[in-house]
Amino acid sequence: MLQLYTARNSICTQKVLITLAEKKLDWDQKTIDLFRNEQYDSEYLKLNPKGVVPTLVHDGAPIVESTLICEYLDEVFPEQPLRAETAIGRAGMRLWSKFIDEGIFEATREISFSAMFRERMKNMTEEQRQTRFRNVGDPERRARYLSTYEEGVESLYVYQGIVAYEKLFKAMEGELALGAEWICGERFTLGDINLMPFVARMEYLDLLEVWTGKRPNTMAWWSRAKARPSFVEAIAGKLSADEIAAMKTHGSKIRDRVAERLAEYLSQL
Repeated sequence: MLQLYTARNSICTQKVLITLAEKKLDWDQKTIDLFRNEQYDSEYLKLNPKGVVPTLVHDGAPIVESTLICEYLDEVFPEQPLRAETAIGRAGMRLWSKFIDEGIFEATREISFSAMFRERMKNMTEEQRQTRFRNVGDPERRARYLSTYEEGVESLYVYQGIVAYEKLFKAMEGELALGAEWICGERFTLGDINLMPFVARMEYLDLLEVWTGKRPNTMAWWSRAKARPSFVEAIAGKLSADEIAAMKTHGSKIRDRVAERLAEYLSQL
């Protein structure tokens, strides 16, 4: 039995949802409300000590970290394989996952926060905000939250996120220019799945073309990726019209400044 602890519009959860859809697996959903701090409930922390989503529970055993969950699912349920066929291909696949886990995840969190979640926190009471900040166990992550809340798109962390996305899309364009349909060759893999929710978030925030406007190979890949039934099932089909409209509205407000900060970085190269 598979149980997945999820949250609304969670980019890391979306990676797992795409994997489940590609492999046509049945699973039960357990929803965690992040804005009610349900991720810090003592029972949930027994499953995921970091207090984050997603968490997969398979026959009573918890598996955490979205990249590891996706690889676990592909190993335990080998039908519809999602790993590259060769060892060198799998190494390349994991490099793209590493790209996400070591930079793009934080970049997306900071840009998303500065665009819209910051506004939600402004509408909280001071006590609710402080509770949320206190519950962030990692001091470095707390510093990121505080900076992005106080400074918005002017935060150093948002600037670092803008640069991280520029490096990602530059690397993607170079790889895809070699002629393959997918990021690790002709086969759709976990490498593509790891990228898809993060590219989707930038598109929903109306920010994607800031980086990809002159990168046709990346945009062609993106057209293929979001046309897959798994993308529709895991991401597009789970978002309400109001959620999509809110992301576009909030993201559009910071779009010009994001483009200016990107231009600042590029002018230094």
